[in-house]
Amino acid sequence: MQENNSQTKNYNPFAIVALTISIYFAAQIVAALIFSLVARIIFKNGDHTLSWVQDNVWITFGFILLVEAITLYLLFIFIKLKNQNFKTLGINSLKLKYIGYALGGFGMYFLLYLAGIAAAKVLVPGLNLDQKQEIGFETTTRGLSLVPVFFSLVVLPPITEEIVARGFLFGGLRTKLPFVVSAIITSILFAAAHLGAASDGLLWVAAIDTFILSLVLCYLREKTGSLWPSIGVHALKNFLAFMILFDIVQYFR
Repeated sequence: MQENNSQTKNYNPFAIVALTISIYFAAQIVAALIFSLVARIIFKNGDHTLSWVQDNVWITFGFILLVEAITLYLLFIFIKLKNQNFKTLGINSLKLKYIGYALGGFGMYFLLYLAGIAAAKVLVPGLNLDQKQEIGFETTTRGLSLVPVFFSLVVLPPITEEIVARGFLFGGLRTKLPFVVSAIITSILFAAAHLGAASDGLLWVAAIDTFILSLVLCYLREKTGSLWPSIGVHALKNFLAFMILFDIVQYFR
């Protein structure tokens, strides 16, 4: 079971949720302003910012890296004020047993995902579950350009999102609320952050996917007291998606 750090009890659930949402939006806004300023300096016109980021995988990677760095920096400021550090959020020493937890957690997630999708089709027959999520990169990307894509999808999000969502948000809620309530609140917010727009409306399939994933990751955080198993499951899921989306198998044929 997760060990509660007494210093996190200075937060209340509303403060934890408000801080998490604030950090999420603030990091993206600040990163966008920085890139807009750089684009204005380079092109003498900030209107080129969006196309500049979208047209180059390395620039897109730079933007994602900046967002993640700002996110962790803002979070670090808050926890530092409470005399905490990332270790108190679950970034502890790596242990061999975490590999087993990660593999088991991924299997649990996969089975629950299949059950969740099946239930969604029955409960909401008109719900389109064949929507494609916008990942910010063209799936026709090949060669060395896949390197920044790999880090942007498989490495950076699992680390940052687990520290923020399961470390800070869930960990903070858990000091005041029962596990089930903390996990559901965390998972709803995590799913909402992935509920992007699709061509035919909101991306419900991504929300269902990430909600189920978050429940499993919260369980692993509670069970082990560490974020490493959660990071492992998250990274494995993103890695398989990366392999499929970019047809990486072709390189081994």
